Amino acid sequence: MEQNEITDRVIGGAIEVHRQLGPGLLESADEECLCYELSRSNLCFERQVHLPVDYKGLRLDCAYRLDLVVEGLVIVEIKAIDEWLPIHSSQLLRYLRASRKQVGLLINFNVEALKDGIHRIVNEYTGPPISKSPRNLRVLRASALNKEAN
Repeated sequence: MEQNEITDRVIGGAIEVHRQLGPGLLESADEECLCYELSRSNLCFERQVHLPVDYKGLRLDCAYRLDLVVEGLVIVEIKAIDEWLPIHSSQLLRYLRASRKQVGLLINFNVEALKDGIHRIVNEYTGPPISKSPRNLRVLRASALNKEAN
């Protein structure tokens, strides 16, 4: 299964969760419901995956924890925040770089319309062009995120 199909199915599951429950839940509740939808879609995923940090030649196992890794390819970070900030994208980009993965989804369930809470982050993507989704997802390349951080 390719990354675009995985992200489409994850987004479909997130839309179903948001349609049923709306905004206002804790991240852990949104995660639990999304995992149920991913299971129903026959997607393999891992929850709360530890990601070590390499620091000056040391491997530190205490640093990062990824909300979901779907099909071993796509990192999904779940939020329930009032306002999206560039630091949220930077966090996901850091996870993508550290894990050497190319695509991640940042999903904020605390919005009225979920399409406004979905951000697709691409880490130096080198494959075929990503088709534009009818869901108006915001695609941020690593270079664009670096500009935002400065």
